Amino acid sequence: MVKRGDIYFADLSPVVGSEQGGIRPVLIIQNNLGNHFSPTIIVAAITAKIAKPKLPTHIGINSKKTGIERDSVILLEQIRTIDKVRLKERVCHLEIEVMNAVDQALGVSIGIHEEKNSTVKPTKKADTNVKAQVSTKTTKKTNTANANVHTYNYVK
Repeated sequence: MVKRGDIYFADLSPVVGSEQGGIRPVLIIQNNLGNHFSPTIIVAAITAKIAKPKLPTHIGINSKKTGIERDSVILLEQIRTIDKVRLKERVCHLEIEVMNAVDQALGVSIGIHEEKNSTVKPTKKADTNVKAQVSTKTTKKTNTANANVHTYNYVK
C-alpha cells in the first residue's frame, strides 16, 4: 500500500507551462486513509536540478539516505493530484524528521504558515489563542461501513 512519506517514481506528463513533468520522483503527501481508498493521490514533485533548497517551500533530501540517484529537492509549491496509475516504482520512505520539515514547508506553500526569519509561525496572532475541542462519534449509514465523524469546536 502507498503510504504518506513514500517516494515513488511517477509519470507526470503531460504538463502545461511551468509544471514539473516526465518520469520523476514524487513524495506522497496525502493522508493514509485517502491513499487506501481513493483512486487518486496527492504528491509533491522532486527535482535534482536545484543544487540546494532556495525557497521556504523546498526541502533538501540526501541521495545516500533515500536511494534517489542524486541529492534532490522536494518542491512543496509543485503539489498535484494524480491517478495512482501514474505511480511506478517505490524508492523509499522518508524519516519522520524530514516529514516534519515537509509539513512545515507545506503549511507555508498553502498559506497556513508564513515564513519569517526561517521560523514558521501561524499566519494570525489570534490562531495561537484558539483551542480545538474534538469529539468523535460513530455513525452508521445504509450500505456503508461505520465511519468516525470528527466535530471541531473552536473556542478562545
